[in-house]
Amino acid sequence: MSASPPPPEQDPEPDPEAVARKILLDQLTGQARSRKELADKLAGRGVPDEIATRLLDRFTEVGLVDDAAFARAWVESRQRSRGLARRALAAELRRKGIDEDLARDALDEVSPDAEFDTARALVRGRLRTVRGLPAEKATRRLVGMLARKGYPAGTAFRVVREELSLDWADADLD
Repeated sequence: MSASPPPPEQDPEPDPEAVARKILLDQLTGQARSRKELADKLAGRGVPDEIATRLLDRFTEVGLVDDAAFARAWVESRQRSRGLARRALAAELRRKGIDEDLARDALDEVSPDAEFDTARALVRGRLRTVRGLPAEKATRRLVGMLARKGYPAGTAFRVVREELSLDWADADLD
């Protein structure tokens, strides 16, 4: 008859600070996060507030958490990849818990010309989907797409009007 294995040793209660540190490092692996996102994650995992605050302060002090850098990178990335306008980007930064002044500084890096060029590129990318539609319906669809991305109505209508007139002029030449 074989002897049964000894009972497993009881693991001591894990150190809450070590657990919190691991959570933070795991969250920061792969992408930057705002301080609020990290604080929410720690709170959701039951980390006491005083430990969370102390660790977040330390991570901020050593540069692992930097809301200003996060905001700049977020704005650049989302403006480039999704074509979002300043208004939509501002709303996203608010949801991420970025301070209003930091958000404004990051958004100031998006020039009105760059925003207009991005809107133009978005409309050009969608032109083929509205070819053959009546002008009013095509305009409504394209302006709606830009509005959902945060573009002001004036900019949206101007870009759509210009691009549709160019596209239809090109179609007449074919």
